[in-house]
Amino acid sequence: MPQRENALPGREQAIEPPPAHFVNGRPLRQEAFPGSEVLTIGMGCFWGAERKFWNLPGVLSTSVGYAGGFTPNPTYREVCSGETGHTEVVQIIYDPSVITLPELLKVFWENHDPTQGMRQGNDVGTQYRSAVYVPHIEQLPVVEASARAFQQALEGSGYGPITTEIALAGPYYFAEEYHQQYLAKNPDGYCGLGGTGVSCPIGVVNG
Repeated sequence: MPQRENALPGREQAIEPPPAHFVNGRPLRQEAFPGSEVLTIGMGCFWGAERKFWNLPGVLSTSVGYAGGFTPNPTYREVCSGETGHTEVVQIIYDPSVITLPELLKVFWENHDPTQGMRQGNDVGTQYRSAVYVPHIEQLPVVEASARAFQQALEGSGYGPITTEIALAGPYYFAEEYHQQYLAKNPDGYCGLGGTGVSCPIGVVNG
């Protein structure tokens, strides 16, 4: 991981997302959904990760972008250089009265291998690390409890320790338009996402 002082400088101008989600036609910004909550997760290449969430009941919209690092408004090429500190993430906007944080975390844990450090399968680099970023400090214990529960399940199947970064959310930067809902636009596109086959218990704590 780069340090803040030697990360790429980035730029002031943000990448603007498309006006509508390619799959459901809704906006990509949370302010369009009063009363919604947001969860930002990294689970390897964001193309396949986003597809796991956009059709879930209670998920209002999804987008892909960059978070967890230092460089403001990075480009995809810069993130892939490993010199921004960012990981590829999916931002999930959801209705908490329909789908809960633990239910979303169950999808997160079960659809990638969170024990691989700075990689996911054949995708290697800091931008592919597993991460969960939440906007409210009171949500951190919910995430940590789900990680402990899944860790126990993983150990029963011979997996090592979870390396997922769990933290309060910092800035989220939208990725370029062609990355948004990529696998809906390109059904035969690359998806390196693979789970462990281990089921994650939910209901450990309320969220």
